[in-house]
Parts: sequence; structure tokens; C-alpha cells
Amino acid sequence: MPEPSSSSPTSPPSSPSATAPDAVSTAGVDPRRRALVVAGVAVLTLLLIGVLAVGVRWWRGPGSDLERAVSLAPADTQRWTWTDWAAVRERLGVTGTDDDAVRRLLDAGFDADLTSASGLVESAPLLAQSFGWSPASIDWELLAQSPDGALEIVGLGDDADTSALGDRLESLGYTRPDSPEGVWEGGEEVLARLNAASGTAGTPTLQFVALDEERSLLLASDQRAYLERGLEEAADEHEPSAAGVTDVLGTLPAQPLSAVLLTGEQACGALSMGGAGDSDQAAADELLAQAGPVNPLTGFVLALLPPEEGGDGGSQAPLDLRVGLGFESEEQARTNADTRAALAAGPAPGQGGAFSDRFTVDEVTADATTVTLDLAPVAGAFPLSDLSDGPLLFATC
Repeated sequence: MPEPSSSSPTSPPSSPSATAPDAVSTAGVDPRRRALVVAGVAVLTLLLIGVLAVGVRWWRGPGSDLERAVSLAPADTQRWTWTDWAAVRERLGVTGTDDDAVRRLLDAGFDADLTSASGLVESAPLLAQSFGWSPASIDWELLAQSPDGALEIVGLGDDADTSALGDRLESLGYTRPDSPEGVWEGGEEVLARLNAASGTAGTPTLQFVALDEERSLLLASDQRAYLERGLEEAADEHEPSAAGVTDVLGTLPAQPLSAVLLTGEQACGALSMGGAGDSDQAAADELLAQAGPVNPLTGFVLALLPPEEGGDGGSQAPLDLRVGLGFESEEQARTNADTRAALAAGPAPGQGGAFSDRFTVDEVTADATTVTLDLAPVAGAFPLSDLSDGPLLFATC
């Protein structure tokens, strides 16, 4: 992966970085790992020739909250990390917004691998105590990262009182903007004082905040200029500038509880085998030679999906894990479906062990220019945390 800028961490922290990477850091992966349970592999590859025109996915207008959030983020974003906090709370059975509720949500969310994509986990106690909102109350969160900056977009929920939240910001030392849609300026000094007074950690993206009363949104960044740019772009829904991103979003049949979305350029850098040791790279080369040809990705999405309605186990059935890969042509997608299916069912050089320690492969499908891997997470594994951080052999370019 290309070197990050001076404001970006060079290794993943426990939650997505609040600063902007040069080519986007892989921040967002919880570094804590659990023992993995070994399971067998059952692989079925299904090839479908898509009949829809290339690129005709959801971009006749966003449907889900995730698609809407992506359409509000800066168009040159390269990495999006998503958490549907309302769905996570429902899944975990956590209610309430006090300090105890926040703690229970974060603990249970970590155990379920549902919080690693969030940029607000470390700040959650401070948010609940001082800001009047937190993961225990908001609907959803999207952290968008580009070479120029990082932007948090938060769906506050229909019942949010943005006027009261603004009063809270003012009481904390933020400078009130001239207009309700302007930027609340806190900066490093205000955030450092809040951290010291509370004994908690606030992400740098809380330095500058904007409130959108009409759409019940909160936007935040560690750079005033980048937040102002984000507000301008969020005024109208728009498609990401990188080709292939909307196509891989179209592989998701439902709104995920947690997801990581990458441009093709970012995926080919962040997930490449180039960061693996020499022995792992040699093993990967041998596995690739056996599996078949691969082509560069145009987009990548990794998502934990709610169980299908009406399925065994109801709403508490195991979550589904889906990977969507984008390619330049239908022919490439058909070719890569076979190759990626073989790689996903084998050893995991650079990750350790085998992919079957983390999931079983239910089905691999080529549809138009995308390949979808439907995976069943192994009990006790942390697949979203593990697989959103390279090297990742079955996503190699």
C-alpha cells in the first residue's frame, strides 16, 4: 500500500483513523484477535452471465442508508467504513444511552465483530457524557477517507434535536457558526481539554463539526477545510468518482450491519500480498499458479449481512458474510470467479492458517462485471476484522 501522509497512522489502530491517509490507511481493523476454530470447506461456484448493462446498479438513486451515505461522501473517497448502529443494537439486544449501555454495546459489539469498522468506538464514552449522542443513540455512521482528508457522516435519527446538540457544542467550548449549517470550530485545544477532563479519548475528527437539521445528519472532520468541502459535496447526492464502487455495492442484497468498501486502486494496494513476508509471498505465488489467472479489481466490499428473513433461527440466526469484487469486463468476472473460489477455499498466507479457519464458502457467483462470494463465518472467528486488512490472497490483483 502507498505510504500514508504525515497525519496518518502507519498501522491500524483499534478503530478507523480520524486522519486522512495519502492513499487511505487500513485503519478500521480492530487489532485484537481471537482464537480461530478450524472448520471444513464446502465450495460451490455458480457462474451467471449478467443481462444488465454494465454499471446499472443502484445509481438510479441510492436506496439503503449505506448507499445514501456513500452518495453524500466526497466523490474521491477511496475507503468507506460503515456501521449500522441501530441494527447492531437490535441484534445485540442493547437498549439505553447511559454510560453502562454504551459499555455493554461496545463489549458485545466487539465480541460479535460488529464494531471494527467504526471510527467512533474509542470516543463513545466521551460522546455519551459530553456531546449528547453516541453509538448507543445514533442510527448509523460512515467514515469516508480520501488522500485529502477524513470525514465522519452520522445519521442521528429522526428524533434528534440538532439545536440542543449545538447548544451542547457551545457549552463544550466550540465556536458557534454564523449560520446553522456552518462549521462548529473546536480544534485541538478544545478536544484535548475535553479528553483531559473526562479521562476518555476523542477521535481527532471531533475537532470540527457541522449539523444538518433537515436531514438529521452530523458531519465531522479533523480539518476545517475538508469539512467545508464535505458539506458542499453532501449538498447533493452523487456517485463516487471511482469506477466499480457502485457495482460492488450492488452485490449486497440487504443493508449490512458492518462493512468496508474500497475503490479498486485502494483494494489492490491495501489488500495486496506485497506486505507479506518472503515465505508467504512465495506460498501465494504457488497457490495463484494452481488456482488460475486473476485481474485487477475495480471495487471491493466486505460486509456482515443480517440473516435472511424467514430463515432458520429468525433474527438471531448467524450473520452472512459477503464479499463483492468488481472487474472491467464480464469475461474477467467469469474467469476470476473460478480463481477466487479456489483461493478462498485454501491456505491464507499472510493471514495465517487457512481461510476455512474464518469461514466456509457457500457460493461464488459471477454476474455482469462483479463476482460475489457468499461466506458463512465460523463461530468465534472475526472475519470482518481479519479480512479488511491485507494481505488477502483471494482479493489479490
